[in-house]
Amino acid sequence: MALLEICCYSAACAVTAQQQGADRVELCAAPKEGGLTPSWGVLKSVRQAVTIPVHPIIRPRGGDFCYSGDEFNAMLEDIAVVRDLGFPGLVIGLLNEDGDVDMPRMRQIMAAAQGMAVTFHRAFDMCVNPQQAFENLTELGVARVLTSGQQSSAEKGISLIKELKAQSGVPIIMAGAGVRAANLELFLQAGVEELHSSAGRWLPSPMRYRNAGLSMSTESEADEYSRYGVDGESVAVMKAMIERFRR
Repeated sequence: MALLEICCYSAACAVTAQQQGADRVELCAAPKEGGLTPSWGVLKSVRQAVTIPVHPIIRPRGGDFCYSGDEFNAMLEDIAVVRDLGFPGLVIGLLNEDGDVDMPRMRQIMAAAQGMAVTFHRAFDMCVNPQQAFENLTELGVARVLTSGQQSSAEKGISLIKELKAQSGVPIIMAGAGVRAANLELFLQAGVEELHSSAGRWLPSPMRYRNAGLSMSTESEADEYSRYGVDGESVAVMKAMIERFRR
């Protein structure tokens, strides 16, 4: 049966995902940045509250996946925190200036993870040669690759997803980006073993007073009075679809 991973941006969302049937959580901060490393406080609270596997993302900033020396050192420190808190896996990805997997640094990452399951995230979708990248990641021993098939959504990238899946059972190919109940059967029919979804929606702030003309974001039009959260009903629907598909 296909495994359902839900991307969560808070402890409350991680608990909701677990309650509604998620098999695993990818834990992030900063949804508008595409996911950054959660704070120590969030990591600790999720570790205490959630019993299904939780894999925190290790990503110090938004933007590309080619990191400075200081950024890379911070990532190694964050891996140590995640490892010491007892998380079973982590999510990460590094590329070099030419768009290839940064093999020297990824070898250091694998050593620092000390047996944790390593997911190479959608940095894979930004690499210059997906076939070569997949071979490199197989050599490194990563557990899985999260990919949209180098397209804006996994639905659009299903051809490459199926092509990669046919090559080997390890790394596992996990389809992600735009995976929802409406297109879930496409991935199930293709035999995709793991599915990644935010199953989310923007939730309104409870604040009654609002200074509508001011934003704390570098984007002046950003809405300060909404936040991204897991929709428990969406998780439950997708989980039920997966269970029915295998009956």
